Amino acid sequence: MKILAFDSSNEPLSVAVVDQEKILTEQTLNIKRNHSIQLMPAIEEALRQAQITLADIDRIAVASGPGSYTGLRIAATVAKSLAWAQDIELVGVSSLKVLAANSYPEKDGLIVPLFDARRQNIYTGLYTRDEAGTLQQKTPDTHLAAAEWAEYLKGQTGTIELVGQDAPAFLETFQEELGDRVHLAPAIQNVPRASALAFLAQHEEPTPTHTFTPTYLKLAEAEENWLEANPDHKGEDWVEKI
Repeated sequence: MKILAFDSSNEPLSVAVVDQEKILTEQTLNIKRNHSIQLMPAIEEALRQAQITLADIDRIAVASGPGSYTGLRIAATVAKSLAWAQDIELVGVSSLKVLAANSYPEKDGLIVPLFDARRQNIYTGLYTRDEAGTLQQKTPDTHLAAAEWAEYLKGQTGTIELVGQDAPAFLETFQEELGDRVHLAPAIQNVPRASALAFLAQHEEPTPTHTFTPTYLKLAEAEENWLEANPDHKGEDWVEKI
């Protein structure tokens, strides 16, 4: 199975082509660039380097969130367009799970991937690896205050590895609750890799292309402000036209 995978859910942009267990090509950029401009050229280059065309791809894998609203929408639009045009299977994988896939903690160690969600809040989840080394999700991905998550993790057993380039900014908050049980992952593990996304996608069920939507976990700030000003419309999926 040949898989085209890409992740633009946060600042890093990663694109890969994987064939079974072999990485044919992979490129990861971790500089502030416009994903709407960079993503399609990166996909075209990945296919060229792999010496295949989109018609050769069996499955498209996309990091489905949480993360940047703009980055998620760009990735979802590109993934759905390519999958629809070529009748290719589409699979969405949690952006946090993709990040967690970088980590191989000590036995019984817990993996905590996280992204900064502003105002001392984070997107995060709890993962581990079983005896075979397979990544396992222990709790649903969530959006909450970093201090609240640290308090929850205090009730878990084992060491805790924080993964993600935003993790250092929250280390002190976690240390206040967890002490030396918590540590940062090596820097090399902090950027999501599209190849990891592709390997995870091999074991997921395809999603109907026309119903695929990103997983935001929280409303955009503009939507939150509108709902605060219009409490009678909570639960509705539209906003008033001006």
